[in-house]
Amino acid sequence: MSSQKPVKPKARLPRGFRDRGAAEIMAEQKMLATIRGVYESYGFDPLETPAFEYTDALGKFLPDVDRPNEGVFSLKDDDEQWMSLRYDLTAPLARHVAANFQHLAKPFRRYQVGSVWRNEKPGPGRYREFTQFDADTVGSASASADAELLMMLSDTLEALGLKRGDYIVKLNNRKLLDGVLEASGVALEDRVRRGIVLRAIDKIDRLGVEGVSALLGEGRKDESGDFTKGAGLTADQAHRILAFVAPDAADEDAHLRQIGTLVGSSAVGAAGLNELEQIVRLLQACGYGPDRVLFDTGVVRGLDYYTGAVFEAQLTFPIQNEDGDEVVFGSVAGGGRYDDLVARFTGQQVPATGMSIGVSRLMSALTSRGLAAAAASPLVVVTVFDKADAAASFAMVQELRAAGIRAEAYVGNGKMGDQFKYADKRGAAIAVIEGGDERARGEVTLKDLALGAELAKSVESRAEWVANREAQKSVSRAALVAEVRAMLPSSNKGRA
Repeated sequence: MSSQKPVKPKARLPRGFRDRGAAEIMAEQKMLATIRGVYESYGFDPLETPAFEYTDALGKFLPDVDRPNEGVFSLKDDDEQWMSLRYDLTAPLARHVAANFQHLAKPFRRYQVGSVWRNEKPGPGRYREFTQFDADTVGSASASADAELLMMLSDTLEALGLKRGDYIVKLNNRKLLDGVLEASGVALEDRVRRGIVLRAIDKIDRLGVEGVSALLGEGRKDESGDFTKGAGLTADQAHRILAFVAPDAADEDAHLRQIGTLVGSSAVGAAGLNELEQIVRLLQACGYGPDRVLFDTGVVRGLDYYTGAVFEAQLTFPIQNEDGDEVVFGSVAGGGRYDDLVARFTGQQVPATGMSIGVSRLMSALTSRGLAAAAASPLVVVTVFDKADAAASFAMVQELRAAGIRAEAYVGNGKMGDQFKYADKRGAAIAVIEGGDERARGEVTLKDLALGAELAKSVESRAEWVANREAQKSVSRAALVAEVRAMLPSSNKGRA
């Protein structure tokens, strides 16, 4: 007989994944409810799609990855079909629209919140599973659909407690850059050179004009001595592109006129300029000026995915990073127009525009501003003095719950001292005690745990603490609900 002991699995998380506790989840649920309320006020309806899609349905639009279907978690089903966990919520939307196109009201307007998965190398603050909250309008080529999303994104950030000046939504149009590249002599079919140009532009915030200029030309050597080959553009070509991404115009109208000169006779550039002007006019008419939505040609956002307007919501206030340095928080949401995604399934171009909020990143920002708090009401723990007669404790709990007060009866095996320790660890606001003497008098004792914790910080000795009875009191059993409600914070009294 083998004497080998059974192997016990290690209690460990897979790399790039994490557990989350009650406080974070409740704060996130509160934030999501606020976002949902804004989206629904604009007329968007919810949609839910499965976590898995057939791998071929995901297409070649995986962000930040050059090769299709890399960076996803995949498995082969028993019918030999490859399936993958969704990497965003847009590809499943395109599949849903294509499959139900004839039955959907168009434009089709939906929002969706859910987990997405990326099979990428994890790092600090970078997880392989995270949550996105999207809203999309499918079936409208009108610039007003893009403008509406920009307004809704601004309203969402303000509904969450951010002030104007705490954020800015930056707007650009992919067609404008296509037009500038075309006018600069960079053919749209020259994907290699065009890719180098796009990656260079995307580094403007980090490298500045001089660094990007070098990457547009022969190349750039970084601080470590490594050399990055450039796009090989002439000085005139590079100057035209830099004038686009780093303009010197005095205001938004002057900037638009400058862009018109830079795109020259490019038809695609002219179309992009017209779309942008329509969006800006509608935003201004509705009171969304440059203090909320700002035209910024430096916004790139994966231009191979988008076909028109692109935008990004950035937070402007500083926070401390892991090293204790102050940095600007940066992007928490983005989106744009993608008119080619549904056509992969149907062969028919279906115009679409959408936006996505990075839930975890936005929650982190709100927490840093003191704007994120747990949504749960204070908890009342009813202790069980006599385990043989737990029904009396459950009767009190039912009364409290019927009054809209969050309550639980102790179901463990601990003695009274253990029950108080449990209530403290649960962060309970009040503990209810009904011993034999209290029951004989028709009373219960209410222990204000939050007040008791504060008093315990200030007393000098145990004798003083014992003498101070403010933190607990005996009340009539019939008045249980009223007395508990009176002790709870004013915003958490339960139903009347």
